[in-house]
Amino acid sequence: MHLRNRHGTPVDPVPFVVVVGLTFMVLLSFGPLYGRELGLALETAIVLSAALFALTVIVAFYRQVWTFRPETADNVPSSVRAERLFYLIPILTALIIALSIPLLLR
Repeated sequence: MHLRNRHGTPVDPVPFVVVVGLTFMVLLSFGPLYGRELGLALETAIVLSAALFALTVIVAFYRQVWTFRPETADNVPSSVRAERLFYLIPILTALIIALSIPLLLR
């Protein structure tokens, strides 16, 4: 996958792919379940989850690919980026657990 920003400079696709994959997992796993709990038809809940997923993909592409400037990526040390990633893992784990609690208590 060769992604380029608005200036034609190649951009690393990995952050974009990770965000899209995690968004797909969360929205299309929990979205229909929560939609059903709110009284929506299954088809409506799936369509709303898919629409929200599409919107998230568009926003992620704009922020992480289209307006990204690779020349500024070297300004942040790799240790800071690794630390941010390390803190993101428990946050995402807690989010998934928090999303599943209401479904287990019903």
